[in-house]
Amino acid sequence: MLQIKNLHAGYSGLEILKGVDLQVKNKEIVAVIGPNGAGKSTIIKSIFNLTNITGGHIFFDDENILGLKTHELIKKGICYLNQGRVIFGNLTVKENLSISLNMIKDKKETQERISYIYSKFPILKERENDHAYALSGGQQQMLALGRALITKPKILLLDEPSLGLSPILQKEVFDTIKKLKKDLSILIVEQNAKKAIEISDRIYLLEDGVVALSGSRNILKHKKIKDVYLGGRY
Repeated sequence: MLQIKNLHAGYSGLEILKGVDLQVKNKEIVAVIGPNGAGKSTIIKSIFNLTNITGGHIFFDDENILGLKTHELIKKGICYLNQGRVIFGNLTVKENLSISLNMIKDKKETQERISYIYSKFPILKERENDHAYALSGGQQQMLALGRALITKPKILLLDEPSLGLSPILQKEVFDTIKKLKKDLSILIVEQNAKKAIEISDRIYLLEDGVVALSGSRNILKHKKIKDVYLGGRY
């Protein structure tokens, strides 16, 4: 579904990615892990045309999508959820979901899409009339996920979805992400290496802008992963 070949990208003349190869298959969860500054978020931002790309190719459904504008990428079924649980705190849960459907004039389809999100996140249905700022951190992340999923993407790009959450809420969010796999493909960038690996079909370890290691979740057994990213305890 998504294939990145020899990607070179960065910001304002600073090269961050130095020849990255990566792929995501249909209805697969792929995680990118690595230390701060390795270029993890730059991969996702490059897919969504938010970096300076100086080389390589990005294919989605066998089409080169380099240079496409944001609304064109969304129409093709690519959705990007960046860090920080981006929601509108002063709007209700239902209003947050509805605002993503402004372009849809069919009220029946609008309601069907909102009902679909409520089926995935029942707590949002329970709190649909509450203001988003009143939700817990985990519930706010679910609302952010709901706003992304309501556009019916083919692939969801997630940048640090567990950021700022307690261990209990992190588990809840990762469990939710894992369940979404039956509906779409997911590319997740995550600092919590252990949790990301546990829910993923394939993992890429990024270091200094290059892929240092890749494989299935058996990558947990690799000495570098255990010693550097899991503290040698896993």
